[in-house]
Amino acid sequence: MNKVLKVAGAAGLGAGLMYLLDPDRGKRRRALLRNKAGHATRIAAHVAGRTRRDVRNHLLGVFAEVRSRFRTGEVSDSVLDARVRSKLGRVVSHPHAVEVKADKGLVTLSGPVLADELHPLLEAVAAIGGVKSIENWLEVHEHAGHIPALQRERPRQGDALAL
Repeated sequence: MNKVLKVAGAAGLGAGLMYLLDPDRGKRRRALLRNKAGHATRIAAHVAGRTRRDVRNHLLGVFAEVRSRFRTGEVSDSVLDARVRSKLGRVVSHPHAVEVKADKGLVTLSGPVLADELHPLLEAVAAIGGVKSIENWLEVHEHAGHIPALQRERPRQGDALAL
């Protein structure tokens, strides 16, 4: 069996050399092979660079998350306000209707909200880093009905990283 493989390999090598060293079309074939090899090298380098950046960014994210778990410093009111505002758009269908005020970890929510969105909203705000307590002054409505702030339905974005 080894002898058959050697003969087949030698025949394949000979055919390949004849194909590339052909005096009539060999120069063109070698140029095409060189171009394809260069293209494959550039694609591999591009993919490797993209993968390297992706892994680096994921690791930086993991390190930042771990570091934030052990950080005990106070979060400024403006940062906390922005964090809550950012989360609103992913939880409720009318984020513009909810008013947010942050004061030393106490987040006050007011304005109209739909009943089926109340519990997810309060859970999402409670999970935000820096929130110590929530003061709920939200007006709960079963339907948008005649409430102007709850008009113009907009689909919720959802959590981008939720699986």
